[in-house]
Amino acid sequence: MDAVKPDRFHLALTAYGRPVMHGWWGSEVVARGKFVSWVGAYGTVPGARLVLADEVEARAIVVWPDEG
Repeated sequence: MDAVKPDRFHLALTAYGRPVMHGWWGSEVVARGKFVSWVGAYGTVPGARLVLADEVEARAIVVWPDEG
């Protein structure tokens, strides 16, 4: 079984491309919960963009607003 990496899941909030705040979690479930919470709390910030990334797999898990 793999050891938990406390910094595996990185959540970043930017506004107009500038960093506003970020955090790291070892649990994807917790990180996804934070993502939902941050969308609710900061989704009205002008130019806001949230990205939850898996740092081990080097990929974005979810992005808001949806770019698709």
